[in-house]
Amino acid sequence: MSTRVQNVLVVGAGIGGQSVAIGLKKAGFNVDVVEIHKEFNVYGVGIIQQANALRALDAIGVADEAIRRGSPYGKVKLCLPHGVQIGEAGTPPIGRFPSHNGISRKILHEVLLEEAQKVGLNYRMGLSVESIDNQADAAHVTFTDGTSATYDIVIAADGVNSKVRKLIFGDFKPKYVGLSVWRYAFKRPENLDTGYIFFNKKHKLGVIPMTAETCYIFVNSAEGDNPMIPEDQLVEKLKGYMSAYPLPMVQELIPQVTEAKLVNYRALETLHMPAPWYKNRVVVLGDAAHTTIPQLGSGAALAIEDAVVLVEELQKEGSVEETFERYMTRRYNRCKMVVDVSETLGAWELLEYTDQPLPEGANMGMLMGKTGMALTQEI
Repeated sequence: MSTRVQNVLVVGAGIGGQSVAIGLKKAGFNVDVVEIHKEFNVYGVGIIQQANALRALDAIGVADEAIRRGSPYGKVKLCLPHGVQIGEAGTPPIGRFPSHNGISRKILHEVLLEEAQKVGLNYRMGLSVESIDNQADAAHVTFTDGTSATYDIVIAADGVNSKVRKLIFGDFKPKYVGLSVWRYAFKRPENLDTGYIFFNKKHKLGVIPMTAETCYIFVNSAEGDNPMIPEDQLVEKLKGYMSAYPLPMVQELIPQVTEAKLVNYRALETLHMPAPWYKNRVVVLGDAAHTTIPQLGSGAALAIEDAVVLVEELQKEGSVEETFERYMTRRYNRCKMVVDVSETLGAWELLEYTDQPLPEGANMGMLMGKTGMALTQEI
């Protein structure tokens, strides 16, 4: 086991934070988790889990439950707006894991929380880090409620706007890429046999299974330099995008878009923290280290993989610095590949949506396929 690491603080109880905390607890570490939200009240609509994400979830013991409560499906059918299929996308299955598993973000959080409770993890809700005295031999942490504690290591899993990252490494700003994503949950159409993506010249729309009874749609659009949209305009704007796809699978869903608060809309940002991802006793994982846009559907997968690798490395011999360096070496290029390729795909989409020519040789399908195959490789 890594030299004298026993007491661990995980900051952030999202997908990456819960995954690393569960893995460490099962490996015999003492783990505290702090989460700034007062309760687990996740919406976020749906997540596309590819086979590599399921493989990583299996390492912490929850893949089968995620599949049971989600909706496994094969390759995604790529179609024109009227429904004519022009291709397919997705990685091959890995062992018993399907090409994809659709799941509600809320359900995935519940699966992780149930496992965390089963192994006796200690959560402190409504709390974050105020300051960290990050020494070579320990991290002395003061929390926002005035309490303090000392840990052997601190794991920053607190997202794209990570407070821990800012405290220890300085201010890295995420970059808006000119695109936005819209998501909305629906009752699942009876004929939805797999995932679908429909391509329009100005945007694209996906219909993705989420559970046996539900699905969600996403729309990828370009909202210009000021992507903020007032809440009272979200429903009509989303309906307008959906109306551009004249096939029953999409048209029958439009009347169900009724509540602005259920429209999950966000402008897309990307960030890749330069090496090193660690300093003294603090290490960064997930979106705090590498925020990707969803063009490859791999953001959550990368966070879970980070967690699995960090848990593995912390169980090996060596100093804390050596452990963190091995973790980062295993993760850096893979994460950078996903962030960079997703950004490239997004840039090409933005050119299409704004009637500009693509670079010579640009081939989205080929780039997605090559990257997807790379993600099937062992982490």
